Amino acid sequence: MYVCICHAVTEVELRDCIGEGARTVEEIGDVCGAGTSCGTCLDRVDVLLTAELAPSVMSDLPLSA
Repeated sequence: MYVCICHAVTEVELRDCIGEGARTVEEIGDVCGAGTSCGTCLDRVDVLLTAELAPSVMSDLPLSA
């Protein structure tokens, strides 16, 4: 599933960025471009980032509203 359509970033690619050390939305944008154009994906990027960094707290939340 695409998280960022503007830069064709998938959920898998986003998880890889986080796994390689990205810890903020800005760092993710620097690595793969997600969230740096129209901004529509910023909420999903933030939720996925939070879920990956704190899975015990966030794992039950949906990725989209």
